[in-house]
Amino acid sequence: QVQLVESGGGLVQAGGSLRLSCAASGRTFSSYVMGWFRQAPGKEREFVAAISWRGGSTYYADSVKGRFTISRDNAKNTVYLQMNSLKPEDTAVYYCAADRLQKRVVVTTTLRSYGYWGQGTQVTVSS
Repeated sequence: QVQLVESGGGLVQAGGSLRLSCAASGRTFSSYVMGWFRQAPGKEREFVAAISWRGGSTYYADSVKGRFTISRDNAKNTVYLQMNSLKPEDTAVYYCAADRLQKRVVVTTTLRSYGYWGQGTQVTVSS
């Protein structure tokens, strides 16, 4: 079982950057597909990005493609989300999540496929 803790959120101006980190506990961290989701006020939680358990494949929501980069360092049990060219509409609580299954062949972008969640970190982008 994996426990996740996000950090790195904060307040930035439009066009700025933030780097979110997700620290994981558990010996099997490197065997899980990892994802980032976000939830804005009054909206449903939505997919942002995901990365395969080896780190070779990444997937992004259309709204962040070209601006955000997901990566992982299995030796450090950490997954990252580099966010550039931030927009006010990126404002949300960002959550790190791990797949329900180990070594899933196809990376999933659906919320129901993730079984482990962090507490979330607030990202606020001012205009």
